[in-house]
Amino acid sequence: MHYDSDEDRLTVAEQFATHDRHAAAEALRSIACDASVGDEVRLSAAEQLPAIDPHAAAQACLAIASDDEVGDEVRLSAAELLPGLDQRAAAR
Repeated sequence: MHYDSDEDRLTVAEQFATHDRHAAAEALRSIACDASVGDEVRLSAAEQLPAIDPHAAAQACLAIASDDEVGDEVRLSAAELLPGLDQRAAAR
């Protein structure tokens, strides 16, 4: 499927949540872990994951927090989510 923007991908992933939580979690995790997606969109995807799949949320937040190409403020926001999701990942 072709998307015109990162936001389009996020919108489709959000729509999955009402029909298929597993598909929504995978789509949101994929967006959050994709280095070619804008920082804010990645963080937005990661912030939606805890309610759907805490394990995927931890993976997404860790990917963002450890990506040196992501802006410091977004990396910090992702890192701040980690302790509530995965103590071991937060310690990294």
